[in-house]
Amino acid sequence: MTKALVTGATGFLGRHTARRLARMGWEVYAQGRNPEQGKQLEQEGAVFLAGDLRDPETAYGFCRGMDVVFHCAALSSPWGKYKEFYTCNVEATSHIVEGCKRHGVGRLVHISTPSVYSSQRPRFGIRESDPLPGRPANAYAATKLIAEQVVRQAAREGLTSFMLRPRAIFGPLDNALFPRLLAANESKGVPLMNGGAARLDLTCVENVVDAMLLCCEAPVSASGSVYNITNGEPLRFEELVTRLFSLLGVPLHTRRLPYPVAYTAAALMEGIYKVLPIPGEPLLTRYSAAALGISQTLDITQAREQLGYQPRITTDEGLRAFAEWWREQQ
Repeated sequence: MTKALVTGATGFLGRHTARRLARMGWEVYAQGRNPEQGKQLEQEGAVFLAGDLRDPETAYGFCRGMDVVFHCAALSSPWGKYKEFYTCNVEATSHIVEGCKRHGVGRLVHISTPSVYSSQRPRFGIRESDPLPGRPANAYAATKLIAEQVVRQAAREGLTSFMLRPRAIFGPLDNALFPRLLAANESKGVPLMNGGAARLDLTCVENVVDAMLLCCEAPVSASGSVYNITNGEPLRFEELVTRLFSLLGVPLHTRRLPYPVAYTAAALMEGIYKVLPIPGEPLLTRYSAAALGISQTLDITQAREQLGYQPRITTDEGLRAFAEWWREQQ
C-alpha cells in the first residue's frame, strides 16, 4: 500500500487530494493546523497529523516512511507581510524537501502557482519556459518562485520532484476564489474592468488532483520539471461571473470600471492599509485587479505531452458542482 503525506490537507486542494487518495486505498497522512477539519479527514480514511511545517523537526518527522509527499501547504493571499509568506512558503518547503531527502521519500509533488507570470500586460498561451516578469507581482508570487527554486535544486541533488502551477482552482470546498466574488457581489458589486473582457483560465480541483497523481507515474528523467495546469477553456471574466451567479441563483451586481481607475484605487487602498493598522486585506489589491482585469492564459501542452494530462472535468461541470455544494451550505 502506498503511503502518502499530504501537507495543507485542511485546505481546499489538500483536502480534495487526501480524500481522493483515501478512496483509492492509499495510506494517507494528512497534515494541517485545523483540528476540526482534521477530525473530518479521519472520518474519511486519513490519519490526521496536527503540526506546523515551519518547525523543521516537525516537518522532517512527517516525511518519515512516506513513499510520496504532496506538498499543498502554503500561505496564499493577495495581501500580507513578506516575512509571513517567506516562513510559510519558502522555509516550510525547505523543511519538507529536507525531510524527503533525509527519509528517502520516493517522490515529491509540489504545488506552485502561475502567479509567477502575473504582470500588467495581456499574455496568451504562456509556456513554462517563457521569461518571467522582472519583478514578482506580490509577496505570494515572490516566495512561491523561491520555493520552486528550492524544489528544483533538490531535484538536481537526486530527489525525484515535480512542480505544478494550477491556475484559479475552483470547485466544492472552495473558500477563496468564488467566495471572494460572492463577497464583492454583496458589498459594492463584482468589478468588471474594461467590461469584463479579460480572458482567464480556471482549473477544476479534481483536474488538479488528476495532474498530481500523474506526477507519481511520470518518468524520473522529467524530475525537476514544472507544469502549467488548467481546464484548457479560457473564458471572458464577464462570461464566467454570469454563468456562476446564474447557477447559484443569485442576482449578479457589477461595477464597470476602466482598468487604470481600478488599478489606481487598488494602489490607494494598499497605501492606506500599509500606513494604518487595519486588519484583513484591502477590498481590491493591484494583484487582484490584474488577475481580473488583464488577460492571462496558459499553454498546457507540456503537461499533456509529458504527464498525459487531460482535463477530465469541464468548466461547466465544475461550476455546477460548486453551485450545488454552495447551495447545500446555505
